Amino acid sequence: MSAAAHGHTPAAWTGVTIAFIGFTISGVAMIIPNVLLFWAGLVVVVAAGVVGKAMSMAGMGKQPSPHFAPAEPAVERTPVAAA
Repeated sequence: MSAAAHGHTPAAWTGVTIAFIGFTISGVAMIIPNVLLFWAGLVVVVAAGVVGKAMSMAGMGKQPSPHFAPAEPAVERTPVAAA
C-alpha cells in the first residue's frame, strides 16, 4: 500500500472506528424502521470526524515528513495587456 504511512496513526484509526460504529447504528436503524436511531448514527459519524481532527491537531496524526522541503513561495505574476 502506501509507503508514507498514510492513515497509520492513532487519530486515523480512532476516527475510522467511531465512524464505523456510527454507520452500523444507522444501518441497524434502517432495518428496524427507527428514524431517531438513524439520525443518532449520523451524529456519531460527524463526531468521528471531529474526534479524528482534534486528535490530529493534538499531535496524534501524521507528522510532517523531513524528506520533503517546504513549498517555495509563488512568484508574483504581472498581468499582460493584449496588443
